This record gives sequence, structure tokens and C-alpha cells, in this order.
Amino acid sequence: MSHRRALLDTHVWLWYLVGDPRLSSAQREWIEDVRTELWLSPISVWEAHLLVERGRIAVADSPGHWVRRALQELPVIEAPLTFSIALRSRSISLDHSDPADRFIAATALEMKLTLLTSDERLLRNPSLPTVC
Repeated sequence: MSHRRALLDTHVWLWYLVGDPRLSSAQREWIEDVRTELWLSPISVWEAHLLVERGRIAVADSPGHWVRRALQELPVIEAPLTFSIALRSRSISLDHSDPADRFIAATALEMKLTLLTSDERLLRNPSLPTVC
């Protein structure tokens, strides 16, 4: 049985967890397919924590507790933050400078993962394998 390797962009991870209808059927299929290895960058954990802190995601728990529970709800493999990913994040061709997007895109490229994203700015990069 062949398998696929996918890196979840922060919003895709969060949309799946909360059942947001913006999650595409293709993204849901990848996430729910048992052949798919799901990867998540620590940058996404950091972004989710910030969103909870800033009240952009309403939760009953502390930000850290909520994120830890979310990581248990949808098991993912922790993507490493490496020197090569850090260097690639600065050389990747993106039309904006959002550091989180740069790290996530560089992680997908360095680790040869398909990025599940709906971010138009990332989708415009032809070298980045994506599912939208």
C-alpha cells in the first residue's frame, strides 16, 4: 500500500479540528486517508497558540492546554526545524515576507511533503507541491 506525506498548513489543521466548511473535500480526503502521513510544523503550533492568545480562536482552556489537546485529537508527526529549513525559508520565492508561511513552505520543500493549504500566496509558488 503506497502512502502520501502531507504537511498541514496552520489554517488547514485548525479548520479540520473545528469542522470549518472552508476545508476543501480534497484536503479532508488527504487528512482522513489512512495512507497519508500527516506532518505539522512547530511553527503551526506557535501560530495556533498566538491565535488563541489574541482571541481569534475562542476556547475554554488556556492556549497551551488547548493546543496540546488539539495535537492529541489529530495525531501528526512533528516536522523538524532544521538549519536547512531556516536557510530555505529566506531563499524561497514568495511574494510576501510572512515568516510563518516561509518556514512552512520551506519545510514542505526540504522534507518533500505536499502542503495542504488554501493560502493563495503559497498556491502561487509553482515549485511548492500543494493540495487546495
